[in-house]
Amino acid sequence: MPAKKDLLQKTIEHFDMKAHNVVPMVEAMENMAFQARNLNRASRIYDMMLQEKDCAVILTLAGSLFSAGLKKIVYDMVMNNMVDAIVSTGAIIVDQDFFEALGFKHYVGSPFSDDNDLRELMIDRIYDTYIDEEELRICDETMGQILDGLTPRAYSSRELIHEMGRYLENNGGPKVEDSVVYAAYKKNVPIFVPTFADCSAGFGFVMHQTKNPESHVSLDGAKDFLELTKIKIASKESGILMIGGGVPKNFTQDIVVAADLLQENAPMHKYAVQVTVADERDGGLSGSTLKEASSWGKVETTYEQMVFAEATLAMPLICGYGYHKGSWKNRTAKEFTKLFL
Repeated sequence: MPAKKDLLQKTIEHFDMKAHNVVPMVEAMENMAFQARNLNRASRIYDMMLQEKDCAVILTLAGSLFSAGLKKIVYDMVMNNMVDAIVSTGAIIVDQDFFEALGFKHYVGSPFSDDNDLRELMIDRIYDTYIDEEELRICDETMGQILDGLTPRAYSSRELIHEMGRYLENNGGPKVEDSVVYAAYKKNVPIFVPTFADCSAGFGFVMHQTKNPESHVSLDGAKDFLELTKIKIASKESGILMIGGGVPKNFTQDIVVAADLLQENAPMHKYAVQVTVADERDGGLSGSTLKEASSWGKVETTYEQMVFAEATLAMPLICGYGYHKGSWKNRTAKEFTKLFL
């Protein structure tokens, strides 16, 4: 069996979209076919979101994206007003971003490893990426400590992630320069995780609520839904850039219907792009097309585009195109977090 230190040597490096001007490449794809042409149109639609100053841009994230090297892209989007709200799975925000903000790393691994050996070494595997389980448990425990320090009541995930940013601020700042949680905290970009207990935060909740059975912090999923709906109501138009599918995708699309039930004049999402490798034929949410969402009154079909591609290939191109086109330079920060303060 190899030694643990021999397996945890080479760290994942996050892609820097600022360093690679992909505009000529993406524009050359316009007259190609298949997913190249779809990616070109998706990139142009994302740039259209950034050009429209009154359009709220919502980014949804699903899958193991930050552990795969995509974290810095989202960090730069936050810092350059290229996104106004984020809806994500818990692993991305807690087990991957906050985990690295605490000073830990993800490592280059192999899908051909002996997983029994990895279990003995306390190394967790995400396809070809390794995580030190002992470090991940420190992340779990830190989440429990954050919860222990809060006033017992029901919180939205947005409130709790804001407290994670405050924790980093009060403890000398993040140990890395590209923490999305901390950047969003400083820039007042709200982050929602509708399934917040399904990650290291969940283990933190188990420890916190076991320690405090009668009076403790709890999650209010309905408050999440209401808060994101208020962002939709506060916005003249909205566009969604979806990396993956699942709960973040559906949660963000549903706010149009919620606003309608509140009898607010909130139009369907004007712009929508989704990057996915899922198939639509089984009726699964991750592969359901944006045209299908239009039948539910959630997404307009004028500026929508599906891109059937893997995220680590497509996201640097689409977001890099948006960055180097420079439309974000004319945007001002919407600071939607201030809606709830």
